[in-house]
Amino acid sequence: MGKLVRSISHDGTVIMMAADTSDIVATAQRIHGTSKVTSAALGRLLTGASFMGQMLKEEKGTITLRINGGGPCGSVIAVADSLGNVKGYVMDPSVELPLKENGKLDVGGAVGTDGYLTVMKDFGTGDPYTGQVPIVSGEIAEDITSYYAVSEQIPTVCSLGVLVNPDKSIACAGGFLIQLLPAADDDTITMVEGCLRKLKSVTTMLAENMTPEDICREVLKPFEMEILDEFDIAFRCDCSRKKVERALISAGFEELEDMSKDPVTSVSCQFCTEKYEFTSEDIRRILIKASK
Repeated sequence: MGKLVRSISHDGTVIMMAADTSDIVATAQRIHGTSKVTSAALGRLLTGASFMGQMLKEEKGTITLRINGGGPCGSVIAVADSLGNVKGYVMDPSVELPLKENGKLDVGGAVGTDGYLTVMKDFGTGDPYTGQVPIVSGEIAEDITSYYAVSEQIPTVCSLGVLVNPDKSIACAGGFLIQLLPAADDDTITMVEGCLRKLKSVTTMLAENMTPEDICREVLKPFEMEILDEFDIAFRCDCSRKKVERALISAGFEELEDMSKDPVTSVSCQFCTEKYEFTSEDIRRILIKASK
């Protein structure tokens, strides 16, 4: 179970969210068998999506982040609900790349930079909002920061990190997101910039057993951060047999007819790898539904 906290500065100029998503990213790694670099890419996007999901005002709203810069791992997708629970996958989880010169995982190299970060907000009304920005670095955090600046005109700082053990298990993962409120002035911006210049990495803070609350208070120490609330968050997939049936219907009549010729059709959820099996009789029943 992960943990996410929301906080606000005593003077009402800055809000900040911080999360420990180590368990979430470890679950994703076990499900998808991700390599070190794709664990980092997927883990960062899952954490960012959790923050963005928490900011949805609609109780049944969801937000989907998709980033694809033409890199070898293909698209990385994360979906969050309004409670911050997330699910996600990467198209090619087996990609391995050499470390960068600074010894860090080359997430930008895996994702690529020739493409877009797409954000879709589904408010449950059948009329989703979609925003898209060109990829800045493929390192995820900078791309989320760019999305807020370009698409929503909200001054934002995002920091995300995943520390992977030599055996590919997840040592720790998490991040924080800072946004300026309307009351912020130039002095506020200068103070925030000063805080960030002398900051430890997120994974260093988590490895030192700092909690999300600790991170909020440490990162913006001069602002006297007040904790608003905290949430338990998890890797949570809402797939079901009924949802898979609806997806099969959307495949079209001819496709379903072809499936009905096979004794069994297996369909796996891309997010959690749960397998659903449909006999030829099941497919014929779905065909009847599709024809109505």
